[in-house]
Amino acid sequence: MKRSRIVGTGSYVPSRVVDNQEVAAPLGLDPDQIVALTGIRTRYWVEQGQASSDLAVVAGQCACEAAGITPQSVDAILVSTTSPDSAFPSTACHVQRALGANPVMAFDLSASCSGFLYGVSMADVMIRSGQVRSCLVIAAEVKSRSLDARDRETAMLFGDGAGAVLVVQEDSAQPDAPGILGVRLYADGSGHGLITIPAGGSRKPVGVDTVRASEHMLRMQGRAVFRSAVRRLEQAMIDVLKEFGLAAGDVTRVIAHQANARILEQLRRRLGLSQEAVYSVIEQYGNTSSASLPIALDQAVRTQRLAAGDLVLLGAFGGGLTWATGLVRW
Repeated sequence: MKRSRIVGTGSYVPSRVVDNQEVAAPLGLDPDQIVALTGIRTRYWVEQGQASSDLAVVAGQCACEAAGITPQSVDAILVSTTSPDSAFPSTACHVQRALGANPVMAFDLSASCSGFLYGVSMADVMIRSGQVRSCLVIAAEVKSRSLDARDRETAMLFGDGAGAVLVVQEDSAQPDAPGILGVRLYADGSGHGLITIPAGGSRKPVGVDTVRASEHMLRMQGRAVFRSAVRRLEQAMIDVLKEFGLAAGDVTRVIAHQANARILEQLRRRLGLSQEAVYSVIEQYGNTSSASLPIALDQAVRTQRLAAGDLVLLGAFGGGLTWATGLVRW
């Protein structure tokens, strides 16, 4: 079986910076309370007219440039998003057109905040099977347009942004060669209602009543999500390490979904890792859903927090419920 490897990363956020003062006022909170509850100080929101594909295109271009590969050389484009430009056609097709890519496969996937790792898993499998030699995986989210400014469970958390990786076939068969060791995916539909936008689909289409009831806004049961995220991600991370004969102490860096600083801290403590091992950019970017992991990964690369040979543990958790882990030799 062939192996796959991440050879380029990229990210992009809109220019509008939204600080806690702006978010706190409608919630009746002090800005410092938001920091204490979430670890977030700023986030970025799109301007009028910007869509998820606009963010995705720039992130994808950055990943290709970092890898020294043109978009015309890419064999597949996957876009993780729960905030597509439209119901159809796919956001990935918008991205393919804007990048000037060839008529290769391009499609969206929806796995909430776990979507990026779901996409990486698909890219890895397609490369290992020989179906493609390269795949651009992008996660792009515009969450600001589905936020209720007076909802304390969501309004303080979410930002907009996109992150991308270029995954290619790795020719070396050596066990210690750089590459994706494995990605493991999970879902539990019994938690379907814990993070949701209630209306807008075929079950509850757009109508006057759904708009009046604000059912097109993001809703979350924060405490239940927090507990489930910590428990399930901890176990999944332990399992993937055990599967490859590794322990938490073998990990150089943990890069996980930037949902809440307290979740990251709980994971760090439960896995017995140092403060330096868990990389976080949530203070600056907030929770950008499926884009948060690749944004953090790109920032880690560009600030030289990753070096050749590092063992990187990835993890994400989101609506569905879905969660995922991955191991990468950098």
